[in-house]
Amino acid sequence: MPKLNAETKEQIKRLDRKSLQDIVIKMASKDKMVYDYLLANYLDQDFGEEDLFEETKSDLVNLFQKTYKGYSEQLKLANMLSACVKRINEFTRISNNKVLEAELLMFILDEGPFSWSEDLFGTCFTKYDTKVATIVKRLINIVIKKLHEDYKLDYKDAINRYLQVLHNRSPHNDTVYNLPKAI
Repeated sequence: MPKLNAETKEQIKRLDRKSLQDIVIKMASKDKMVYDYLLANYLDQDFGEEDLFEETKSDLVNLFQKTYKGYSEQLKLANMLSACVKRINEFTRISNNKVLEAELLMFILDEGPFSWSEDLFGTCFTKYDTKVATIVKRLINIVIKKLHEDYKLDYKDAINRYLQVLHNRSPHNDTVYNLPKAI
């Protein structure tokens, strides 16, 4: 992404309203992220962000149903989780709502790794364990550092359950080992 210098910013500010409208319409019709950004932040400020959240959740459900490459079930699931995180990252580029980001992370953890068999953890395919631990770590950082203290109570039990499962099943994994035992 190019950085705008002071001269470029001044040139943009001097553009007439019609030119700016044409640029915005052209960019919104070509790039879904620009369209979603406009919808959530300017066109539908009341429900745009919530609609985007629901659309992202629906996309995550679709990602869960796809098949992924990998020699083992754990590698396939790790690739699926990577695709889910990529979709959540797209959401966070548009919306800075950390509560909704935490909800999406909880959704993929609850519907994915922590609803499946715990036997998937602790195998020689550590990519899966590492990916799950990374998602849990991201969730912990959001809840502890970015959200109000009251939200910690809402997420504490679920996060502690995730941590307990990870520490019991994958204590040999460095990413899991570096996670706290509880929050």
